[in-house]
Amino acid sequence: MPPETPSHAAGRLDDDDYPAYTMGRAAEMIGATPGFLRAIGEARLITPLRSEGGHRRYSRYQLRIAARARELVDGGTPVEAACRIVILEDQLEEALRLNDELRLNEERRGRAD
Repeated sequence: MPPETPSHAAGRLDDDDYPAYTMGRAAEMIGATPGFLRAIGEARLITPLRSEGGHRRYSRYQLRIAARARELVDGGTPVEAACRIVILEDQLEEALRLNDELRLNEERRGRAD
């Protein structure tokens, strides 16, 4: 990642997709270990960006996903299964959002006729 000016970097702090957190800080924030973050990365639940030095960097969005997987694992679900559940939950949420959007568009068209 190229260095940023202080004002540009400060503006990115509100960006959920900005990879602001190192592996150690990310693990600390979700109450997990770096090994857990590596495991969910290997399961392709999240793919952290890499700094110029090759270090993993995580966004807030990725940390929310990781925290959900950790909840499932803490409840006894194996890591691979937890990752699959989180992926399916995310796909379902997106499908429901698209359905609502399509339904709203259909209602608008119906009123316009």
